[in-house]
Amino acid sequence: MSGDISGDISERASSMRIASVVEALSVTKRYGSTAALNDVSIRVMPGESHALVGRNGAGKSTLVSILTGLRKPDTGDVRFNGEPAPPLADRDAWRERVACVYQHSTIIRDLSVAENLFINRQPSRGGVIDWRTMRRDARALLDHWKIDVREDARAGDLSVEARQLVEIARALSYGARFIILDEPTAQLDGDEIKRLFRRIEELQREGVTFLFISHHLQEVYEICQAVTVLRDARHIVSAPVSALPREQLIEAMTGERGGLLVADAAAREPLRADTAIALQVDRLSGADYEDVSFAVKRGEVVGLTGATSSGRTSVAEAIAGLRAAKRGTISVDGVSLPPGDVPAALAHGIGCVPKDRHHEGLVLTQSIAENASMTIARLFGKFGIATPAKKNAFGQKMIDALGIVAQGPEHVVSGLSGGNQQKVVMARALATNPNVLVLIDPTAGVDVKSKEALLSVVDRVREEGKAVLVVSGELDDLRTCDRVLVMFRGRIAAEFPAGWQDQDLIASVEGVSLHEE
Repeated sequence: MSGDISGDISERASSMRIASVVEALSVTKRYGSTAALNDVSIRVMPGESHALVGRNGAGKSTLVSILTGLRKPDTGDVRFNGEPAPPLADRDAWRERVACVYQHSTIIRDLSVAENLFINRQPSRGGVIDWRTMRRDARALLDHWKIDVREDARAGDLSVEARQLVEIARALSYGARFIILDEPTAQLDGDEIKRLFRRIEELQREGVTFLFISHHLQEVYEICQAVTVLRDARHIVSAPVSALPREQLIEAMTGERGGLLVADAAAREPLRADTAIALQVDRLSGADYEDVSFAVKRGEVVGLTGATSSGRTSVAEAIAGLRAAKRGTISVDGVSLPPGDVPAALAHGIGCVPKDRHHEGLVLTQSIAENASMTIARLFGKFGIATPAKKNAFGQKMIDALGIVAQGPEHVVSGLSGGNQQKVVMARALATNPNVLVLIDPTAGVDVKSKEALLSVVDRVREEGKAVLVVSGELDDLRTCDRVLVMFRGRIAAEFPAGWQDQDLIASVEGVSLHEE
């Protein structure tokens, strides 16, 4: 990295001689011959929000497991407020120092908020849980940290945003003032993200320190004061966010110069006016959307965006047959599809990358070959029974085509990084050679290089004359689109041709216009 950044790091270190909240010093962790962390150091100062970024497989998860006392480093030390970390067996001492709010919530949905806050440490009287005291203490805790949820509410009935705040309150109740947030915005829409960021800033002013892990680099600039980059299990740079422009941050993450390399649709030749329509959606209505109509031509990429609550995901899932619309029609090459019928959608040429790869896109205990060939097993043998050799040959073909980093087609999917798992989901969607490809949040939770690889598939499929619907809130995903439809409160509210300005599209997603007379 540049000398200017090195100077900024030195200045930051020399100007902050107070004890860091947490510090990892030359930490190394190996699993056999594989280095998960190699001589990594990080220093997080009191009251800051410090970003930890890097591609999938860079070592972030291993570092978090060491900072939370779930694993012991082979070499190196961890210190809290200048003091050595407690022994791994002393879980109470770790809870007093650090907590992690994971992307997949650890809240028990069938319990109340109060029960979740005091789980395994409920106040008791005469050997029986003192429910009144627990609810009173829960209310006091929520009020102290200004978290507006009812203590007797069922946790499963809360929004994702509220559940995250309850997890933060639970961590703070142990005495921890250092909170690790793992992809905290992955399931939130624009307004929820703004509220979460305001709450983080308020907690920072009250002495809480955050380690913020996100693949959304814009969020790093919005909420964080410092950033540490890991790459290939090594520490690359730590610097003030203000000293590391986006292009340099991506360079540090990837080891390559330049920003995200995706095909911008604004540079394409327009489609011919008489190009055939592949996908026609006519007056589609469902639980959270109404009267949605649009068409996608062969060789066209159309984006569908909006807030999480806009209905965009439900529309996409209806097209793929994952859920049934109440009214309206979906046609592929002029043939109407039955509602809520995945086999029919597949048979008529629709391939889909679903929103949740873990629950809808993959069987984590099976191999790459088995996952990739799942939708075409019937083509490999009688009664849908395929020989391992045929499955593995197809799996290897997809590994080569999509650049999946794995030991081979028999590699179990659970052992892949998030980016490579998403490539396997893409492989399964492409296996049927679909005429229409529906991609729902295709790059969510993956690193920069995996994003490039996945979005390059969009351009390749488009060149083959297939229709692509990209359903996403990520601006980089939408740059691949010839036009972008914006949904607001269940309806299509605006359309933007390629070449749109970020601020215009974001304003439309949030229901405002920057150009009103």
